[in-house]
Amino acid sequence: MPLFSSVELNSLKDLFVNQIEDLYDAENRLTKALPKMAQAANSSQLRNAIEQHLTETQGHVSRLETIFRELGVEPKRETCEAMKGLIEEGEEVLGAKGDPEVKDAAIIAAAQRVEHYEMSGYGSARTFAQRLGLTQAANLLQQTLNEEAAADKKLTTIAESSVNAQAASSAR
Repeated sequence: MPLFSSVELNSLKDLFVNQIEDLYDAENRLTKALPKMAQAANSSQLRNAIEQHLTETQGHVSRLETIFRELGVEPKRETCEAMKGLIEEGEEVLGAKGDPEVKDAAIIAAAQRVEHYEMSGYGSARTFAQRLGLTQAANLLQQTLNEEAAADKKLTTIAESSVNAQAASSAR
């Protein structure tokens, strides 16, 4: 949020809508970034995980649109500066020269930063929805939170089972 924002937060519902708009922007940005990450991945296991998460991310966008409808609010994107920055950092990795196995480890690190950011956002939004009595929204947000956590865990497994070892042995 910029220093001099026009956002007004007078109620928990205002905050909830603002958070959903932020997540909506973040997920839309990711649908454009993930294909680039998948293409840059050297490991087929990593590439497949990113491509699978792209499909999930498209579902996350749809869930957020469902929540907007439940609220009677037009879907709107509040610029997510944090996601913009995380994607920029990821693009630096994609543009880096060097060993492909080391780059895969860097892609995983960048992707996990994104996942952790999303988990915190979805966890907060879910809690706000629960407090507001928005059961369907809370359930949808929990479903997305579960998928983000599973994606993070899958990235950890790929890193620990193969990518990090290959990166460590490639540049000795």
